[in-house]
Amino acid sequence: MKIGIVGLGLIGGSYAKALRKYPYEIYGIDQDEEVISYALQENIIKKGSTNPKDILPLCDVVFLCLYPHNIVSFVRTNISYFKENAIISDVSGVKRFIYDRLELYLKDDVEFVFAHPVAGKELIGIKHSDEAIFHNANFIITPTKHNTEKALNLIETLAYQMGFSTVTKVPDYIHDNVIAYTSQLTHAIAIALVNSDNQTENTNLFIGDSYRDLTRIANINELLWSELFFVNKDYLKRHIDSFISELNLIKEALQQNDESALIQLMEKAKTKRSKLS
Repeated sequence: MKIGIVGLGLIGGSYAKALRKYPYEIYGIDQDEEVISYALQENIIKKGSTNPKDILPLCDVVFLCLYPHNIVSFVRTNISYFKENAIISDVSGVKRFIYDRLELYLKDDVEFVFAHPVAGKELIGIKHSDEAIFHNANFIITPTKHNTEKALNLIETLAYQMGFSTVTKVPDYIHDNVIAYTSQLTHAIAIALVNSDNQTENTNLFIGDSYRDLTRIANINELLWSELFFVNKDYLKRHIDSFISELNLIKEALQQNDESALIQLMEKAKTKRSKLS
């Protein structure tokens, strides 16, 4: 089986590294010639090109490892070059946005399986790609009415081969709502926490693991995450409002000197967190 990866960045490069261990031929497409050269030199891919016409007609499976808007524009520009009956998947952290803009092509002679590897790190680019980021991570598939079981099963199998520990299939609107909470809100909180630092002392001399853990993801790819925030803004705004309400409960308990209320909030959080893996 020939697998094409469009966008050899952190996720695309990690996909290639994870899948090259199997009897697949891994091909790469990237707009940067230096990235293609690096991937070939490091044996991350078997063949690569900056021209999609050179690669897409060869591939049985194609992973679109691009930002949401770029996924849409890439498909619209290159739909005619995909191999007949190819399976196309993506890695985007938003799903309804992609689906709505590609629905025209869902009945074409290719099949789209929308997916989201819930994994990553703060560094970007193929030189920082690492298949280890997928180990014990979650992988989400959002099936559509156009999907076949064969295609869904294939993407699921590839996900497990890459090292993901769980594969979950849910409707796209559920994905977008929950991801707005578990991923986009957490990034928003980290950004706000770091930006709220107005200390006159050297903060670095006072931080411990709690601050490091909470703010790690503030070291962010701002181009990607601003796009994700905007295309999923309705869900994200609701979760921000809910978070602010909970934070205000803590503030109110402090203002009222209500230790019992504060303890109850802490116990509630501890109980809910203990049920998470």
